Order: sequence, then structure tokens, then C-alpha cells
Amino acid sequence: MGVLQIQVGPMQNFTYLIWDDETKDAAIIDPSWDIDKVLKEAEERHLKIRYILNTHTHHDHCLGNEYVKKKTGAETIGGMGSKVKLDKVVSDGEQIPLGHSYIKVISTPGHSPDSTCYLFEGDLFTGDTLFVGECGRTDLQGGSAEDLYESLFNKILKLDDNIKVYPGHDYGSSPYSTIGYERKNNYTLKQRTKEEFVRFMMSP
Repeated sequence: MGVLQIQVGPMQNFTYLIWDDETKDAAIIDPSWDIDKVLKEAEERHLKIRYILNTHTHHDHCLGNEYVKKKTGAETIGGMGSKVKLDKVVSDGEQIPLGHSYIKVISTPGHSPDSTCYLFEGDLFTGDTLFVGECGRTDLQGGSAEDLYESLFNKILKLDDNIKVYPGHDYGSSPYSTIGYERKNNYTLKQRTKEEFVRFMMSP
């Protein structure tokens, strides 16, 4: 299985290419800026783009959807509550076949209603739900600190420590980490009740 992390655009975004080594079936996660650069990377690896996956539909994570679809014919996929046109809406626990493996859908609302993480083998693509050393904000339209608490503490932190965390932006001390590292070092993941977490997210 392959993963390529590509920093794009003016907001330190990450776009990802993931693929099955044997079949070369691939997906692009969060296409936004610099799409031709991303597609060139796919072409050089002889990848067949089957899916366009959105972790959520804030513009800096999905503005390249239609361009990639036009170029590749790939299927656009995102979570429940998406605000953009999709070919398929997926729900928590669903599995998307990719080559000889599957991408597991983990619904993680909080940063936005449609926020979704994708688990591919041992790699978790978290969008703006979880960053290296931080978590997503909840003060934008549709954000919910209560929902984010459930997503972080009752879904993401239930995963194995060795799973790699690939965030939606390069905001941390490194471009990716692991669940175990975030559990130990991310101050937003300190053990709190839901009420304490909501107050924490509302504090300056």
C-alpha cells in the first residue's frame, strides 16, 4: 500500500494520494490547490484514480473535486451532511474497496457536520478533526464542541497507538504522527469530561 503526502496551496493544506501497490487503484484525499502537481505524481506512479475523498467540504479541502473528476472520471465521496455535489455519501463504518484492501469510513463530526476520517490499512487521514498537537476548531458554521468530543475521545482515541495520523494541514511540529503520540502529547486530548472539553474549546 502506498501513501504520498503533498503540501498544496497558501494554507498549508495536505492533499494525499493513497493506492494499492499491486493493482495501482488509487484515491485522492482532499483535492484543493496544485491539482496538476498531484495528478503528475499519480501519473508517474501509473496510478488509476478511482475515488476523490473529502474529509469535509470546507472549500480548501474540496475545491479541486470537479477538476479531478473531469480529468480522471473518479467518483466523488464524502460524509453525511456534505455541502457539495457528491457521487456517493458514506456513513460511519462503511468500507470502500480499493484494490485488494478497503478504506474504512469513520464519521467524526465536530469541526463540521460532515467531517470524516478515512482509515486505510494503518494510516488515518483526519482532515481538520485532528492535527499534530492540536484539534480542529468548532467556532465555524456547523461546528460543535460536543460532537468533536465524541469524535476524538470515543472514536479516534479508541484506535491503536501505532496507527499513523495524517492531518489536513501542516500545523504541527511534524507533518504526521501516530495515535499513541497524540494521546501522550496533544494538549487538546487531555482527559476531560464532555462539559470540561466544551468549556476548553470556548476559552480564548
